[in-house]
Amino acid sequence: MTIIITGASRGIGYALAESFAKEGHDLYLTASNEVNLYRALESLMGRFPDQRVKAKAFDLSSKEGAVGFGNWVLDQQAAVDVLVNNAGRFIPGSIYNEEDGVLEEMLAVNLMSAYHLTRVLLPSMIQRKSGHIFNLCSIAALAAYANGGSYSISKFALSGFSKNLREEMKPYGIKVTGIYPGAIYTDSWAGSGVDPNRIMKPSDIADTILQISKLSPQAVVEDLVIRPLLGDL
Repeated sequence: MTIIITGASRGIGYALAESFAKEGHDLYLTASNEVNLYRALESLMGRFPDQRVKAKAFDLSSKEGAVGFGNWVLDQQAAVDVLVNNAGRFIPGSIYNEEDGVLEEMLAVNLMSAYHLTRVLLPSMIQRKSGHIFNLCSIAALAAYANGGSYSISKFALSGFSKNLREEMKPYGIKVTGIYPGAIYTDSWAGSGVDPNRIMKPSDIADTILQISKLSPQAVVEDLVIRPLLGDL
């Protein structure tokens, strides 16, 4: 299969690339930080020399970047089997006191990147009547929480995008899965004093998505909530 992953230079995105590469799948990756992305690419190519692993940096927070990455993928003559809309950013704050422009930034990164990229890749998937789209929605899309602010709003919107897209794609045999993870130990937790064993690993999410992608064509996990055993922090 051919796997498209955004936000692939670290965290969940890199773990996803590892999980799919181990299974023998080809990868097309992007992230906004070119240096981090090519470090990830070098690591993956060294560990999985038999797989096709390609990467190019794009700023998906702009429509031009998201469309550009989608067209770059299509230019590779790759059949899109799995698209993981993982790119995202978290800015803590509350609606009443966060800086002006935070909502626009959160929507651009966490919602519009997935919207524009998906729209570029969908025609080829519809033509083949197959494919699976995963959207990383977060538990912030399920309930309001302290300091969630515009981040939570953007993830609620991504969840709505997932649900609408799922209904639209059913006649074409294309699956859409919303993933709602709780706390995961990524770079944002480094130095926070949180015990890494208290919350989930990026590989927990990556391996779960990999297994879901293996289901028969007639089965789909519509929405999946996955949390730390002891609950979120």
